[in-house]
Amino acid sequence: MKLMHVVTATASALLLAACGGGDGAAPDNAAPLAVNEVPASATSTITSYAEYTGSLMLSETDAPKDVSKVLPPTSETAAPITVL
Repeated sequence: MKLMHVVTATASALLLAACGGGDGAAPDNAAPLAVNEVPASATSTITSYAEYTGSLMLSETDAPKDVSKVLPPTSETAAPITVL
């Protein structure tokens, strides 16, 4: 009986190991954006930055955003944006 369990477990492990292949497509070289990073498009203009920060929801359970690399855009000539 134990031999049957060992054979079944071994066969299952071999089948699962064989399923690791892909569809043959070349791997994407772009590094995926981490969930807690601010996208680069959010800092391209003042308007996009205001829209991005306005779209963030307050949550006590979400991971905090990594803002160590964020430099908010500024302008000496643009009118101030109304923040609600």
